[in-house]
Amino acid sequence: MNAAAVWAWAVAAAACGVAGLAWRELRRGRELVARACHELRGPLTAAHLALQAEARAPQAPGVRLAAVELELRRAGLALEDLAAARAGRRAADRPELVDVADLLAYQAATWQAIAPVFGCELRVGATPAEALVRGDRVRLAQAVGNLLANALEHGAGRVEVGARAHAGHVRIEVSDEGAGLPAPVAELTRRPRAGRGHRGRGLAIAAEIVARHGGRLVSAPSARGARLAIELPAWSPEVLAIDSGRGAAR
Repeated sequence: MNAAAVWAWAVAAAACGVAGLAWRELRRGRELVARACHELRGPLTAAHLALQAEARAPQAPGVRLAAVELELRRAGLALEDLAAARAGRRAADRPELVDVADLLAYQAATWQAIAPVFGCELRVGATPAEALVRGDRVRLAQAVGNLLANALEHGAGRVEVGARAHAGHVRIEVSDEGAGLPAPVAELTRRPRAGRGHRGRGLAIAAEIVARHGGRLVSAPSARGARLAIELPAWSPEVLAIDSGRGAAR
């Protein structure tokens, strides 16, 4: 093969590489937009139905309205993600100290109003007091909200959300009495667009958020239906002391 042919092959290979990279970036951008739209629909629908339920049967003053405010913050974050998707990224996380019991209480206040629409009942199980994690409160609300939305839409019967602390971790569990997951969690989160519908995309979003917080999304054994768990590192004063010591060392 002469030098001209080698040069032509090299140029063609480089062009294919650039085209492949551009295509991957385009697909990534489209997926970021799709995820932002998914996250925008969910909280707006939840807030709308929760406000309707509040008008019919008011709860303790401020409880459900505070939950609606959190859902609207989720919607606002989705809009920030949508704007950032043009540059192939998402809005930055805003870490803070999050009380898991408080987070689940607000989620329950919203989704209990929505559960009857799907013929389900939402119950809040045991949640340890002072179970704390460090992370973006609204992002974590996104993750838990996606698990609840999936359980209500694709499950059946009683849906339960609760949490427990064990061995330096906080575990948030959402279970339902439906037919169970159509595939392993790893497959659903890895291939959200391959015929899995909104369930796959919602789980993929939740798994990514949890991973960024140093945790993982897993399935747990269940006699009936699906049981999904978010495992996050627990925060404690000892963790703060270790982090402060590292900062001083630097």
